[in-house]
Amino acid sequence: MPIGKVKWFNNAKGYGFILPEGSDEDLFAHYSSIQMDGYKTLKAGQDVSFDILQGPKGLHAINITATEPAVSKPTADTENTSQEVETLYSET
Repeated sequence: MPIGKVKWFNNAKGYGFILPEGSDEDLFAHYSSIQMDGYKTLKAGQDVSFDILQGPKGLHAINITATEPAVSKPTADTENTSQEVETLYSET
């Protein structure tokens, strides 16, 4: 099964592109081809494995599986230390 990295993925539109390892040709990736439970999405830079299918307009990645879970960086709004959280709860 080939591997590659997600080049970009638009959650609102439900598609993006994957760059296979050792290739310069992008593969179309549709959310319906992502193999995961829950909300099906990919993150730019995420490592994935997939199968390749020749579609009418080019190559498609199918059976897309993340090789490791996507990690979201916390934003300034969500970065709280355990001490800050404890203080918030003890003040109420």
